[in-house]
Amino acid sequence: MVFFGFVLGVIVGATPGLGGPMAMAISLPILISIFGFEASALLPVLGFLVGIMKGSTIGGAVPAILFNTPGTPDSLMTTLDGYPMTQKGKAGKALRIAHFSSVSGDTFSDVVLIVAAPSLAILVEQFLDFPEKAALIILSLAFIASVVGANVWKGLLAAMLGMFFAYIGTGEDAYPRLSLDTDGLASGLPLVSVILGVLILGAIFQSLENMWREMQEKAVITKVEMSGDNRLHFSDIKSILPFIGLSASLGTMVGALPGIGSTLAATLGYASGKRIHRGDIKFGEGAPQGVAATEAANSSVAGANLIPVLSLGIPGNVSAVFIILAMESIGGFNPGPAVFRLMPDQINPEMVIAFGLFTAMIFANFLNWTLGGVFMRSMGIMIRVPKQRLLPVVLLLTVTSIYVQQTSMFAIYVTVFFGMIGYFMRKLDLSVLPFVIAFILANNLEEAMRQAFAVTGANPWFLFASPVSTGFMGLAVLVILFFSRHRSAV
Repeated sequence: MVFFGFVLGVIVGATPGLGGPMAMAISLPILISIFGFEASALLPVLGFLVGIMKGSTIGGAVPAILFNTPGTPDSLMTTLDGYPMTQKGKAGKALRIAHFSSVSGDTFSDVVLIVAAPSLAILVEQFLDFPEKAALIILSLAFIASVVGANVWKGLLAAMLGMFFAYIGTGEDAYPRLSLDTDGLASGLPLVSVILGVLILGAIFQSLENMWREMQEKAVITKVEMSGDNRLHFSDIKSILPFIGLSASLGTMVGALPGIGSTLAATLGYASGKRIHRGDIKFGEGAPQGVAATEAANSSVAGANLIPVLSLGIPGNVSAVFIILAMESIGGFNPGPAVFRLMPDQINPEMVIAFGLFTAMIFANFLNWTLGGVFMRSMGIMIRVPKQRLLPVVLLLTVTSIYVQQTSMFAIYVTVFFGMIGYFMRKLDLSVLPFVIAFILANNLEEAMRQAFAVTGANPWFLFASPVSTGFMGLAVLVILFFSRHRSAV
């Protein structure tokens, strides 16, 4: 399953307009319909999703380097130096550097995940009670809303909109709310329909509009011709290793923070590499170090992003969202501190799943090292697939996969409705990631706040009942103020 997911991930990563999250979104309902909802189905499904996540990360560099078209948002910075290298006849070397840097950063990140996630989970269980957990979720949402997108207040608006829709239906008091007295809304909005609608259908609707506007224009694919030596030598590796090390460290730290994605990591890695670069070729003019810095940074987020998922149950990027969605849909695994708890005289089944996930990631990295380079150099042909044929197929697969899982036309209506919401959010420059993560975390936040309110003796200031929770709330305010001032100054 990891192998098949990896192959699919490389293909969709190399295809502009698709990307790993879209492939994960379409695959998840199909996988569940095949394997079922038993606990034994969880590891095969997670293995396939991990394979997609790993493969799409390196695959996104192919069109970015060859055609100046990023296959994924993370690869946008790769175009700055990758495409100039192609124009100079060094496309083969650029692809080899991207592959080596990407897999190096990914491997480093996975090692940190395996070492840090159990330790962090133990610390969380010892020091965080219900008020602290509620405050931490609020801090995570503030971080997501502040960092993702161009405007902090638009990010906060998107997050609050996601929470509003999450609270439709039966709450903790088992009484339907905001349901308009309809049976369909009484049990809440289907999680898969909302997420796929906003993320996938919204993007498809926007792409269809763009394609309609550009229908009269003919797409021209630049013919790539390589010249000179395009092999990766030891001297090349030696020159890019400092940039890989710096970017991998930055990407891992960024990925370990709840709610921070690989796009920010790629930007920080590129900017930091540019500051230490002293070569003859400047960043932005075809510097191999620029490709290495970007690819190492965005790939190192993949493993580190699962640290807050496994230890706190908080997703950091869209790929992590679908990992959690698989866990919630199938059951048998509840992300959080209890995952790594040692039980006397018996085995913790959730810990088995966690280390099974680690094993899948290690195997995916092995595929990255061995087959990744071969696949990455051969998948550039995927860019030739016309969008007018690709987008309707993706739309049909998405709607069909939702119906297969939900077997209800109501789920289809909800998906289309939230597809329109996702479309208008993009038109209004509202980031959809805060919306999605807030929708997922809203019920956890409500549960934590209700329990915190109860254990503190109905104290209305329960979020400030301890120094830790007070610190988290203070950090949330500081994060919002800092990024709002920084963005406005820029």
